[in-house]
Amino acid sequence: SPRQPLRSHRSRSPEFYGFVAWTSTSLLFVVYVLWALLPDEYIRRLGIIWYPNREWAVLLPAYSVMIVLLTYFTYFSLALASTPAFSDPMAFIDAKAHIPAPDGPDPYRRSRDPNAVPEPYDIPIGIVNRVLYSPGNRRE
Repeated sequence: SPRQPLRSHRSRSPEFYGFVAWTSTSLLFVVYVLWALLPDEYIRRLGIIWYPNREWAVLLPAYSVMIVLLTYFTYFSLALASTPAFSDPMAFIDAKAHIPAPDGPDPYRRSRDPNAVPEPYDIPIGIVNRVLYSPGNRRE
């Protein structure tokens, strides 16, 4: 008879952690809603003599929303601050660009030979603009 492949032992702890997180979150939400909506005499009948002021039922969600919005604003501001200006060459050239040396032979003219194998260089933005936007290349 053919041998059955060995089954790897998989831990079920993520299932338990997920269940505990789900139930504790649900329980905390129910306690929060009861604290926010029940009158004081019902809470005192349960034996709870101290609890936070009811204004925190509104302040905690409001502060949470403001923290989330501030986080989005902060990340957006950091992204804008680290973006180079349009006039900065780093906007379209990075450290991995392969640009030929300015004092060497022009590799773009050498690749016009039909038998030439072009060298792997990035095309400078000036040449790209000249080819795409010169008056002779209008496609209408």
